[in-house]
Amino acid sequence: MAQKNLQTQTGQQVQTQQQVQQQQLLPQQVLLVRLTEMPVEALQQRVEQECMENPWLEVSASPDLSEGGEEESPFKGDSEGLSPSEGSGEASDALYDYRSEEDMPDFLSGPSHSNDAAEYVSYDDTLSLTDRLREQMADFELTDHEKELMEYLIGSLDEDGLLGKSLPVLADEAELYQGITTSPEELEKVLHILQQFDPPGIGARSLQECLLLQVRRDEKFPYREKFITLLSKYFDDFVHKRWHRLAQKLHVSLWDTEQMQKEVLRLNPRPGGSVGSKTSDRAQSIQPDFLVDTDEGGTVTVTLARGNQPSLVISPDAEGQQDAFVRQYVERGQMFISALQQRSQTMLRTMQAIVKWQKRFFQTGDETLLRPMKLEDIASATGYDISTISRAANSKYVETVFGTFPLKWFFTHRATKSDEGDDVTARQVKAALSRIINGEDKQQPLSDELLTQMLRQEGFSIARRTVAKYREQLGVPVARMRK
Repeated sequence: MAQKNLQTQTGQQVQTQQQVQQQQLLPQQVLLVRLTEMPVEALQQRVEQECMENPWLEVSASPDLSEGGEEESPFKGDSEGLSPSEGSGEASDALYDYRSEEDMPDFLSGPSHSNDAAEYVSYDDTLSLTDRLREQMADFELTDHEKELMEYLIGSLDEDGLLGKSLPVLADEAELYQGITTSPEELEKVLHILQQFDPPGIGARSLQECLLLQVRRDEKFPYREKFITLLSKYFDDFVHKRWHRLAQKLHVSLWDTEQMQKEVLRLNPRPGGSVGSKTSDRAQSIQPDFLVDTDEGGTVTVTLARGNQPSLVISPDAEGQQDAFVRQYVERGQMFISALQQRSQTMLRTMQAIVKWQKRFFQTGDETLLRPMKLEDIASATGYDISTISRAANSKYVETVFGTFPLKWFFTHRATKSDEGDDVTARQVKAALSRIINGEDKQQPLSDELLTQMLRQEGFSIARRTVAKYREQLGVPVARMRK
């Protein structure tokens, strides 16, 4: 029941009560969300922390299932179904008024926003933010003019993925420097589409808009409706951390307020900052979350890597204890064990669906055989919602016989269609383009128009402008520069 002040025609204010229905996540659901988004290293640390804090929770002496046995899921490469163990479904200016990182609230600029802790989509380190955003354009029905404007907006983003200039300024600069005739209203329409891209918060014009985009995207974000109200109406209180005042305005308890402060750390004020960064230290420290093995007969086996399924039990000494203090810790331990089991099931089922969808790659290691695949596809195949798949895939790695890959690498966007009507990914087009260029006469290199014609002869229905874009992404200069 929420109270609301209304002003009558006589100028008097009357207080009315309005009944609204809001969905709140239970503690068990919140815990499951947290555990699912953790990569294996973070999960191990979380388990160790829980065991230290709970005196009645201990590691079982039984073998770790993650080494095999019940956690393995073999199926033939040409199988249409999963194994029986699949489980059940379920800008400087844009940063508001903060001129430097020192000015930003500490709870938004701290280490919690590192690549490992981010909730949302993390990307293959070999592609830049601009390339990733351009790839996602294929998922939306855009006119040629809208594509031109989208390219312009993507190119106008700063390194954090934020839009630092106002739309009227961008509209003027587009016509002055790019020869593109547009209006702020037209740019606004295309910007709203860009803001649907990953990572969430991309294309925001202020810190406030950036955080709102992230919360609105995640339908299972704890205290979601409260956060939307907080960010929309009480943003000044929020950035100055006036949590006691916010508790009164939002009609929540101090305990809820404490939990909301923790949820703030999940939001990323620089959504594009971690995309495209690549360091050798990062590569050396990768610990895979899944193991996928392929034998000579084409059988693919999916296994959770060691550490993904800790064997925890409630201490036998807790049996028969009537003390309320003990029972509280026992119930907490049981909830933690149950959440771990649900996490393992979610992780395994998600990986199974990805392997089934991309089975030709896992059998051959040929990345040109990767099929277009979106979060929605795996959500539909598993019965989970999109946010669950995003968490299960975020910051996770899979070790295969062909190398170790970030799970998000397998989510590929449709670039075009073949003559047979099959969806074709950008990787397939780039591979064919690279092969044609490598085989050309170096004395008479092929122009983009000729490259387009040859690709069409191979069944790729693609525009010359797209060919030029892919050629540039491959680092290949124009024809006159290749002599």
